[in-house]
Amino acid sequence: MSPAVLSALWLTLKIATLATLLALALALPVARWLARREGVGARLVYILLSLPMVLPPTAVGFVLLQLLARDGPDGTTVLGLQASWLLTWQAAVVAAAVMAFPIVLRTAKAAFEEVDPRLQEVSRTLGHSPLQTFFGTVLPLAGRGLSAAAILGFTRAASEFGATVTVAGNIPFQTQTLASAIYAAQQVGKDGDAAILIGVALALGFAALATSEWLIARSQKRGRP
Repeated sequence: MSPAVLSALWLTLKIATLATLLALALALPVARWLARREGVGARLVYILLSLPMVLPPTAVGFVLLQLLARDGPDGTTVLGLQASWLLTWQAAVVAAAVMAFPIVLRTAKAAFEEVDPRLQEVSRTLGHSPLQTFFGTVLPLAGRGLSAAAILGFTRAASEFGATVTVAGNIPFQTQTLASAIYAAQQVGKDGDAAILIGVALALGFAALATSEWLIARSQKRGRP
């Protein structure tokens, strides 16, 4: 593989990993809250947070671009993010995390909903605090589902193109990921590089989805009476 292909692969793995960790950190508390709530308000929050999954990625990228721009709503910084982050791999992490967030949220919510509430009540009657119950009972029981959420989030982040290229560009050796490298290779007629990149993307995607399906199947099997 050429240096450009290796660079795109490395950047993809780095960006997707960091984006997945960011999406998990944001999605798990929300998923836990939603799993314990019913009603119109909770459903509305769920729908609003899931919007990036159904919007065109370029639209999400445009919104992020406006938020992170120097003349954005918070001047030169937004939530501590400097405007100089635009067209960097850090901006790609933010964009990929936003696009991965809905699928992580939905999968994590389903995982938390599968945890038997009676087991949580038993933990509380044993004198455990809500925090101890969450880490000692809920997380282990939802572990396979949450692992599947992480894998699906990683796959989504690794394949992201529209939002990422809008805020981070397609700069070789700096922000060019597998998805943007495939597009660039096709544009200039480098079919060999494009084929290699597509093969790598297929291998990563198949491995991630196979692992996710195995975890979900194990979780469902364990939950059957």
